Amino acid sequence: MVTPRYAGARRAALIPFLFTLLLGACGVDILGFLVSGDLEERQDERNNLVFLDGRFQTLNTGDSYSFVVLSDTHIEGGGAFGLERLAEALREEDAFVVITGDVTQSGERRDVNRFIEIARDIEAAWGIPCYPVLGNHDVYFNHWPVWKELIGSSTYRVDSDTATLFILDTANASLGASQLSWFEAELESAKPRVFVFTHVNFFVEHPGDLQQITDVRERARIMALLSGRCDALFSGHVHKRIVKNLGGVQYITIEDFRDNKTYCRVTVSPQGLSWEFFQL
Repeated sequence: MVTPRYAGARRAALIPFLFTLLLGACGVDILGFLVSGDLEERQDERNNLVFLDGRFQTLNTGDSYSFVVLSDTHIEGGGAFGLERLAEALREEDAFVVITGDVTQSGERRDVNRFIEIARDIEAAWGIPCYPVLGNHDVYFNHWPVWKELIGSSTYRVDSDTATLFILDTANASLGASQLSWFEAELESAKPRVFVFTHVNFFVEHPGDLQQITDVRERARIMALLSGRCDALFSGHVHKRIVKNLGGVQYITIEDFRDNKTYCRVTVSPQGLSWEFFQL
C-alpha cells in the first residue's frame, strides 16, 4: 500500500514526465513552448493574408483539379530541407499547396521569410498559391508578431467556385470558443466541397499515443460540425501518417516533410476525391 505522502511524491514526479511525453510528439522545445503566443489574441484578426497582398483568397478550380498538402517543414537557419524543390513536383492541374503547420522550427524572421521566398517561387512558376497553417513551433518564443507582420492571420477562409478551404489555428493544441463559433457560422455559407487544414492531429496511431487536441469537447464539437459537410481534414504535428474516415470525412495526418520529404496530392472530380502520397 502506498502512503499518502509517497503517493503525492509520485504524482508530483509524474507531472513533468507526462508534460514531456505530451510535447514529445513534435520535437518540442519546452522553453519555446512556454514562451509562445495566445490563441484568443490571434483570433482578433482573421482573413488577412499579408504576404499574398490579398490575392488568391478567391480561386478558380472548376469541378476537377488537384492540390498538394504537406506538413512540418521546420525551416531552420534559412535551410528549407528541400522544400525549395517542391515546385519541380507540381503539375498543371494543381490548384494550390497547403503546409499544415510548423512551417518553421521556431518562428524566426529569416525562416518565415524563407518560406515566403519559396511560396513566391511556386507562384511565379505555376501561378498558384501556397497557404501556410500556423503550428506550435511557429509561435515559439512569442514569435506570433513576426507571423502576423509577414504572413497575416492564422485563421482564414479561401473560396473557389466549387470549394471552400478553412485554415484553422491549433498551435496551442486547442481551437477556442471564438474560433469554433466563427467556423460554425462560416460553414453555413461554404461551397459544396469543404476542406479543412489545421496543424494538430485529431487521431492517433496506437492506443499508447497521446491525443493532441487537449479539450475532447472541442474535438467532439468540430467533428460534429464536419460530419456530412466536410470532404477532408488535413493535419500534421505527430510526424506520422494516419488516415481515418468518420462521418463521411477523411481525416488525413501527414508525416513530416523535414525528414521524410513526404507530400500528398489530392485529386478532386465530380465523382469524389482520391489521394496519393509521394516523396520528393
